[in-house]
Parts: sequence; C-alpha cells; structure tokens
Amino acid sequence: MKDVDISLPPPALPRGALRPAGWFTRLVASRRFQKWAARFPLTRRIVKSEGEAMFDLVAGFCHSQILQAFVRFDMPRLLLANEMSVEALAMELDVPQDRMAVLLSAAVAIGLLKRRRSGRYALTTRGAALAGVPGLRGMIDHHDVLYRDLADPVAFFRGEVTTELAGFWPYVFGAGGATDPETAAIYSQLMADSQALVAEDTLAMVGLSESRNILDVGGGTGAFLAAVGAAHPHLHLTLFDLPAVAPAAAQRFDAAGLSDRVTIVPGSFRDDPLPQGADIISLIRVLYDHADETVIALLKAAHDALPAGGRILISEPMTGGDSPQRAGDAYFALYCMAMRTGRARSQSEIAALLSQAGFEEIQIPRSRRAFITSVVTGVRKS
Repeated sequence: MKDVDISLPPPALPRGALRPAGWFTRLVASRRFQKWAARFPLTRRIVKSEGEAMFDLVAGFCHSQILQAFVRFDMPRLLLANEMSVEALAMELDVPQDRMAVLLSAAVAIGLLKRRRSGRYALTTRGAALAGVPGLRGMIDHHDVLYRDLADPVAFFRGEVTTELAGFWPYVFGAGGATDPETAAIYSQLMADSQALVAEDTLAMVGLSESRNILDVGGGTGAFLAAVGAAHPHLHLTLFDLPAVAPAAAQRFDAAGLSDRVTIVPGSFRDDPLPQGADIISLIRVLYDHADETVIALLKAAHDALPAGGRILISEPMTGGDSPQRAGDAYFALYCMAMRTGRARSQSEIAALLSQAGFEEIQIPRSRRAFITSVVTGVRKS
C-alpha cells in the first residue's frame, strides 16, 4: 500500500477554508486498500457489509418500483385473503407468468413476500403492513409523480425542474374557497388516511387532559380531530380549513358521533382570522407545506388567537437538523422541495420560529417514530 498517503492530518485550517479529506477517508478510497481489506479477516466483514449497503443505494430505485408494482397490483389484499402460486397470480393480474415470477422473487428479496415449500407465496410482516398501515398504500401509489420530478437529480437540485408534484397538490397554494372539490377530496383522503398513525404518536407525546377546546388549523376532513375526540371525551373540537373540505369533515364527525362536540369554521388561514376560544391550537402536517414567511404569519396569528397560558402543538415529519436522518432529510426534504411551497424543518428550527412568534416554554418531546411525526409545543405566556 505504498501508493496510499496515510500521513497525519494537516494543521487546523481557518474557519470557512476548504478542508481536504481526512487521511482515513483517502485510505478507504484507495482501490489497493479496498482489495486488501476485502481479504483481511478483521476487515472483510465490514467491507462486505458496506458493499451491500452501497448496492442497496444503487438499486434503491428498482426496489421502489417493485414496491409500487406490488401495491398497484393490489397484492397485499389478494395475499391477505389467500396464499397464491405464481400461476394463479399471473392469471389473476393478467401478467405473463415469467414476468410475474420475476416480480414475486424480487418481492421476496426485499422482504415483502415469502415463498412456501408448496410454491405458493405469502405475505411477510412487512408485506402485511401494506394492507393495514393507514395511508401507506396511497403514499406509495402517487410516487410516480415524484419519481418523474427526480428523473434528473442534478437539474432538480439546481432548481431547473418544473415539478409535477407542485401541480398535483394545488390545495396548498392557498386557493381558498375556489379549490377544486375533487382535487381537495383526493388530497384530503390521502392526508386523512395517514393521520391515524400521526394522531397516535402525537397524543402519546402531548397530554390534553387539562385542555378544554382544541382548534385544529388546516385539519382537512377532521381525521386528527376525530382521533382526539375519541381519546379525550371532555374536549370541544374546532376545525378550521378551506370550505371545500367542510362537507367531508361534517360527514366524518357525524359518523364518529362527534357532531355535538364539533364546530367547523370554513376559511383560509392566509386570508381569514383564526377562530377564537380555543386553549390549544394544533397544526398537524401544516408548516412543511409553506414558506417561512407564511409559517411565521400563521404562528403569530395562532399566538394572538390563544389566551394567556394557551398552547400550540405542531406535529409533522421533521429533519434531523445537525443529525440528519433518513425520513426527514432523505425523503420529506426532497418531497417538500418538489412541492415548491415549503420545506421540511428540524425541531430546533420550528422552536426558533415559535419563539419569534412570541411563544415561550417551548418543548421538544422525543419522537416515538420520527418517520411518522415529530412534535414541538409552546405556550403563550401573556
């Protein structure tokens, strides 16, 4: 390995100066070292593990397409009912048998299926989750739009792509009462389907036993409020969102037996004042749809609408800040960039925005499942 420079790192550089790669990084990048490490007993297991992880990154797009085909063929539902052979699935789904065999083997490889000795295929725990986790299938199903937006990643990160996803959800552009009801219904259904897990984790992190009236701003068809109402029978529930989603929300609350505890106020937080009277305001998956200026205006409006001692609850997927993590930084950050209306923020960034809006006693509970949601809360002191 004489061609590899493993000298000590250079002296500390001035702040902001370009810093060369460390000696160990340069060593690992050496092909001569890689070949040696793959043979050496103490390092070859690490080399194998890192190689497999790298290949998973390379093959990730194929894995996501296998997943989308699995969902669009409705395999979770079919195989939840009965284990099936490749011949039966090929016939049921009108797919050539040889191609179905490739798809099924691929689904086994990424952990969605298992193959019985009989030759029939059955769902794994991971595959079964696709049949039961609310909102997961809907999220996967619309990813073809995001895939097209990311087809040229260099152009995407340079901001040279007119993304389709921005047009897919015009709901977030603040169209107010003019929002197309069909578009609003599609968006709201996808959001509502995913709110069950969001509500579950949020309510586990934030206590509401001392609250009396919760105002959910941008709450869509009321999925989060319905979960809150079921968990806290003492609370009055107020929903504030665009007029286009109000009828569906009324139907949801009626079906849940909550109509006598709910007030629905149609409006847009961009143009209309927030309703008064709540002692806690929730913003569930709202902030990351909007730019900083819109967010700070909304937070100030929430501060003004709360009484002294009133709380604000923010729950949405967040980035890891100084400690990037997969869900927030390698998925939601890109999704928001494609939306072109907002951005994924860290808990610390949201805490700073809350402080700027006048909130105090800001708390950042530890997330149960950061890929589902994270939470930040604050209090209006005066």
